[in-house]
Amino acid sequence: MAVSVRASVLLTTTVSSLFFPYVTMAATSDAENAALRREIAAMHREMMGEIHRLQARVDKYEHTSNLQSRKIGHAPRTLTAAGPDDVQPQFREDPIIPPANHGPRSPNDSRIALPEGPVQSWSSFKAASAKDESVDIGGIKIGFPKGRPTIASDDKAYAFSIGLLAQEDFGGFMGVGQRGKESAGNFNKFTENARRLRIYMSWRYKDWVVNVTPDFGANNSDGTVSLFEANLNYTGLHNTTLTVGYFQPRMEEDSAERSGAFEFLERPTIVDLVRNIAGGVARFSIGGEHYEKRWLVAGYFTGQKYGDRTTDKTITDSQTGAVFRAAGRPYVSKDIDVHVGVGATAAFKVNQSSTGRTTTFKDNVEVPLGETQLLTSGALTNISQIWAAGPQFGFRYKKFLLKGEYYHVGVQHDNVAASINPPAIGFDGWYVAANYTLFGHGRGYNEKIAAFTTPGVEYDFDPAKGHWGALEVSGRWSVTDLRTSGTTKMTGTVINTAGETGNKQTVWQGGLNWYPNQHIKVMLDYTHFSVSSYNGAKSTDANFFGRSGNAVVGRVQAAF
Repeated sequence: MAVSVRASVLLTTTVSSLFFPYVTMAATSDAENAALRREIAAMHREMMGEIHRLQARVDKYEHTSNLQSRKIGHAPRTLTAAGPDDVQPQFREDPIIPPANHGPRSPNDSRIALPEGPVQSWSSFKAASAKDESVDIGGIKIGFPKGRPTIASDDKAYAFSIGLLAQEDFGGFMGVGQRGKESAGNFNKFTENARRLRIYMSWRYKDWVVNVTPDFGANNSDGTVSLFEANLNYTGLHNTTLTVGYFQPRMEEDSAERSGAFEFLERPTIVDLVRNIAGGVARFSIGGEHYEKRWLVAGYFTGQKYGDRTTDKTITDSQTGAVFRAAGRPYVSKDIDVHVGVGATAAFKVNQSSTGRTTTFKDNVEVPLGETQLLTSGALTNISQIWAAGPQFGFRYKKFLLKGEYYHVGVQHDNVAASINPPAIGFDGWYVAANYTLFGHGRGYNEKIAAFTTPGVEYDFDPAKGHWGALEVSGRWSVTDLRTSGTTKMTGTVINTAGETGNKQTVWQGGLNWYPNQHIKVMLDYTHFSVSSYNGAKSTDANFFGRSGNAVVGRVQAAF
């Protein structure tokens, strides 16, 4: 080591003696060059001083090493402080990490953490990471943007992050009494359900991003484990994300808000029905979406859902379909946002199984506690195609938000006999919701998803300072009508008209949502529902005479 250092010193001295005379000889007699010559000479003296001090340190090191090598035995080792003329070691200073921002926050910076946000491009990821707290360890950056543990290379080309969405529901039903001989159904007075327990894992190489998200609360009843997504994304095109794999393509404004930002515990029934025609969670998808400040367009070709062929091992021909959405923001100001859009979806063919191409529309009463599903279309057999389309509307004025959506569902039957033309049938549904933020920033509009998002927490919950987070109150009216005339069933090669089947569901809801900070959400919903009788039901079914009732359900949510 000493020889190497000495060689470096001699080489530096030789280069300096050769270099600086040529610089001095090149100087002219004008004042500017004279000043430059003096500056170079000063630099030369400073460099020679550093070289001399380094040479003295090397000689001292060699002298000490020679003395220690002559000693017998193992003498205790001690640290000796460097002298004032010795070269001092330089250590990198600890990074200056700004304290966590507990408020005040601007409206854009105050929204709660949503792990299902749109995939960031590489440039957006680098820009966002530059603002977040991080620590450098051996060329690796470790940070917690929005509380999400993230490891990235120094140039942000490689990155890995883990997110979380945990939702625990608890509550029960009241006044859901059976009539006559119909069954009581499953309407617990008090029960619990882990609604969503998702761990979001994301791997990045520049503009290529892989998302894998298992879900340990994938249903309305505890104990269901499944996959939320597993997909590859490319974000290298301006404001565009291209996706292939198991994904949730969104055609409705309510779904576009993401499940962590819902005003109520669950989506309106009509939204839940139409999104699962050719979309929904863990649907094989190929497509993408593009947004600008005032509009968004998205389109996906879709296939079967993850687990379809495990649930039904008789499937011999898998579903294909498509999902499309276009949304705009025709007017925007500081106090006003106007949203309009249209969503459409179609199953070009449904899964072919041992029972043919069949489907049944059914849903709960917008309460996620594993209750008996009262709304149903009845079994729809001999299906050729299913489609749905409808408009979306939203209006925000300061802290008040009003929005709604309407969808029509069409079902086409196959011709199983040349002389028979089976009728097409249709269903309808809609909802209207109103929301007001009592304190905190009101709900805002996110042009990247063309949807409204959560209230903003200006100050974290701190009663001692008079800070209470954010609180909003919401109300919703939801109607889904699955009553039809002319539903067809196939007996051999004959189409039979079964008359009116299906029923109608109306749900009224009111709710409070409290956000003590950007990661925690506490919800409380009251639901009143009324479901008409189902003509195809047996006298012992839970909805033979129709049902009405009430539910009170709470939720605690954590998101990172």
